[in-house]
Amino acid sequence: MITILEVNETNKMIEQEKLDVRTITLGISLLDCCDPDLDTLNRNIYDKITRLAKDLVSTGREIELDYGIPIVNKRISVTPIALVGGRACRSPEDFVEVAQTLDRAARDTGVNFLGGYSAIVSKGMTPADETLIRSIPAALASTERVCSSVNVGSTKTGINMDAVKLMGEVVRETAEATKEHNSLGCAKLVVLCNAPDDNPFMAGAFHGVSEADAVINVGVSGPGVIKHALEGIRGENFEVLCETVKRTAFKVTRAGQLVAQEASERLGIPFGIVDLSLAPTPSVGDSVAGILEEMGLESAGAPGTTAALALLNDQVKKGGIMASSFVGGLSGAFIPVSEDQGMIDAVNRGALTLEKLEAMTCVCSVGLDMIAIPGDTPASTISGIIADEAAIGMINQKTTAVRLIPVIGKDVGDTVEFGGLLGHAPVQQVNRFGCADFINRGGRIPAPIHSFKN
Repeated sequence: MITILEVNETNKMIEQEKLDVRTITLGISLLDCCDPDLDTLNRNIYDKITRLAKDLVSTGREIELDYGIPIVNKRISVTPIALVGGRACRSPEDFVEVAQTLDRAARDTGVNFLGGYSAIVSKGMTPADETLIRSIPAALASTERVCSSVNVGSTKTGINMDAVKLMGEVVRETAEATKEHNSLGCAKLVVLCNAPDDNPFMAGAFHGVSEADAVINVGVSGPGVIKHALEGIRGENFEVLCETVKRTAFKVTRAGQLVAQEASERLGIPFGIVDLSLAPTPSVGDSVAGILEEMGLESAGAPGTTAALALLNDQVKKGGIMASSFVGGLSGAFIPVSEDQGMIDAVNRGALTLEKLEAMTCVCSVGLDMIAIPGDTPASTISGIIADEAAIGMINQKTTAVRLIPVIGKDVGDTVEFGGLLGHAPVQQVNRFGCADFINRGGRIPAPIHSFKN
């Protein structure tokens, strides 16, 4: 039960500290849409999405008005399309046609993004998986709202290095295919390890096969709220610091619980999870880097950054887990460079490098996110970075991800504008030493010894 005191506290956080519900994401299973005929498949997909999501955007706006809680995005996630289209799609062009159907459904329902143009290939690739993956550059170049993700590894299965190699090539091809828009297609493409089935955040959202026919998942964000709370305890010890983050995370998650319950009831669709992830925006004061600096770092990237981020991520989870019946998704701290003004400033002052960001991903909820790199970066180097992140996720039993943007025609020192919540980013230096011989070996990296728990 949400109390009036919690509502008043929430209003204060909204008005003064930039609290928002970052997304209401409607997860939809498309397994019952499968058909060997491509036209029938596309019709089934469009009809089911538009039927279930027809009131999603209007309901979100009503909840905003009724409770005064900003809901920034209304989104859809669907069953990985490699599974749905396997019988009908015989070529990359067939899958691109499905992507365009998804884009039309997203446009007609009014959502800003639709996730699930995806393949789960952590142990191997079916012909349909590989065909979908090879279609990604054309699919993202010919759509506006479709997001794509590929899961290349897990703690239980190891890392599919054939998929890792292919994804390095696909990221490069996507950059080329969308170079007229600063290679923006890569901002809608993420490569994951240990991808969750119920993530409401883009670009990694898809509706897992273990999920119900339709569910409501809510993603809450409040970096500004956490920072504001920490401003009141400067100089206090770590026990006070941890308790403050935990208590604040609890309050933020309660707002998400309220929105999730209301959306579920009004839409007649079951509530799935609340994902409390500190997802920054380019707005001043809405920065994860700002929280780390409020803890006592001169700049994000300074010695102590990884420890501070580990503390933040853990206390956010501890606070959030007590505030909702079902906490899921990623639930922690995001460190996307282009979407966090504090991270951008740290890169520009030379405090934050790609290698330091990689170290930080060992303890946060995602990975190397929204990082612009030189447009001439070889595909094998991109694959090497993906492999490194997948290894961190596999060994540490956590989700990791890579969303790199090799901006065609740009080099280190240039700044790239993506617009909106995607922000802008300085192009960062990538290690100049190659790894092609390692990537070209092919096959799989086995699961770690601690994965055997039966």
